Amino acid sequence: MKRSLIVISTTLIFLAFNNILQAQDISGTWYNTEKSGKIEIFKEGNAYFGEIVWLEEPNDENGKPKVNKNAPNTSDQKEPIIGLRVLRDFTADGDGKFSGGTIYDPKNGKTYKCVITVVSDNKLDVRGYVGIPALGRTENWTRASE
Repeated sequence: MKRSLIVISTTLIFLAFNNILQAQDISGTWYNTEKSGKIEIFKEGNAYFGEIVWLEEPNDENGKPKVNKNAPNTSDQKEPIIGLRVLRDFTADGDGKFSGGTIYDPKNGKTYKCVITVVSDNKLDVRGYVGIPALGRTENWTRASE
């Protein structure tokens, strides 16, 4: 009887811990707030990164693929938007938050500090800021079906 209780207790603890770890994984494809783009979040080593993998309007007014024309470095201004790494160096804090990273906004060419918060399996709050998080803006990203 004691052995059965120990096995059951250990199994329940393992399952609960496993569910917590799965809920903390932000890997996958996410729509931005406007659903005009998809960002693929992936893990490299101990950090998470994200790249633009789809745009609702991938081409400019001349029919050519959009490029990173607002990049501060002129050598990056011909880089395509699709494939552009916009999230860098996020690590899990263990409480549904991922911090220590930056987010790049190709619309204005600026990079911001950023915190990502898991709201649910299918929703992230992505807060870019300057200085402190209170001085920022939160975007709501939703998981895209794969």
